[in-house]
Amino acid sequence: MKRIIELTMLSAFAFLLVTGCATQKEILYFQDIDDIVLAGQSTAYEAVIKKDDCLSIVVSGPDKSVTLPYNLTLSDNSSSANPESATLSYLVDPEGNINFPTLGTIHVEGMTRNQLVEYLTNEIGKDVKDPIVYVSFKNYKITILGEVKAPGTYTMDSEKVTLLQALGRAGDLTLNAKREGIVLAREVGGKIEHYTIDLKSAKLFDSPYYYLQQNDVVYVPASATRVASATAATGLWSTMLSSITTILTIVTFILTLTR
Repeated sequence: MKRIIELTMLSAFAFLLVTGCATQKEILYFQDIDDIVLAGQSTAYEAVIKKDDCLSIVVSGPDKSVTLPYNLTLSDNSSSANPESATLSYLVDPEGNINFPTLGTIHVEGMTRNQLVEYLTNEIGKDVKDPIVYVSFKNYKITILGEVKAPGTYTMDSEKVTLLQALGRAGDLTLNAKREGIVLAREVGGKIEHYTIDLKSAKLFDSPYYYLQQNDVVYVPASATRVASATAATGLWSTMLSSITTILTIVTFILTLTR
């Protein structure tokens, strides 16, 4: 009886060990990096403003009393050492506009952060000498799900974030991840589009999806080996438990008869 149980457990362990192993070919990134010629992804990427973005805009200058009307604040905090901390954020409406103090409605959708800074500096400069405008994204978030060590939603410090940096924030892929099947979901023109990315290929560096955009969702699926081993393991353990239960029932019955 004891021997049967030991052999059954040993077989299960050996099966899981074999099916759970991953080869270098399955887990290494950029395997063809020495074999392909990259065109060179532009490093001049800039995120563009979208509907529902939350922007922080602070206007400053030599005379704070003159620039104060161009700041959306809860109260008069012109003497604050950090004016941004007292400034309300601007939510881009469904038409792609913000309502800016003094200047009124401004269509910002499609602008980069630097373009908006330039536009506001020129407009405010018509009435204010040497204005200084600061613009930043307040909701630049990326969601990472699936076979990573720390899935979740991450707020990024910069609007220039690569896929590799985002995966790094999530602790990198697990050994069970399907590296050639990364799914990127992105809202484009009010519709959700998805793209498949292969981390095994260095072509990623030339891909238009190398840089992520605000509110992108990255999903890392499990490899076929992982799915197969999990399914097989579940079936094996169910069979083992059923067999052990049956054996124990028979042994108990026999012991009862011999008493």
